[in-house]
Amino acid sequence: MQPIRTEAAPAAIGPYSQAIAEGRLLFASGQLPIDSVTGTLRNADMAVAARQVLANLRAVLVAGGADLTTVVKTTVFLKDLRDFQVFNAVYAEFFQEPFPARSCVQVAALPKDALVEMEAIAIRRE
Repeated sequence: MQPIRTEAAPAAIGPYSQAIAEGRLLFASGQLPIDSVTGTLRNADMAVAARQVLANLRAVLVAGGADLTTVVKTTVFLKDLRDFQVFNAVYAEFFQEPFPARSCVQVAALPKDALVEMEAIAIRRE
């Protein structure tokens, strides 16, 4: 196992890696809408939060030798499923067909009271 670390995404806020590479697989930990430069939670609304989460995820993937086009599975945690349509619109800005497999659930709470968190599994480029 190889831990992945990049300053282009927020540092882990607990005892975990931003991602772990194992062979050609990359397992990216959940990303929150935190600006990696300022450390600010970008939680003004779902569109802002989703764009930050996806930008953070992209940075972690690139650091691990993958990118959004090699993602095979995502898991999305929403604070409120009423934000589902807004999240989907932003998600479609970052991913193209064939879209990755995905699960999306509402949760009672997220770290730092974030609106959204997202993790992914991707295939690393050779």
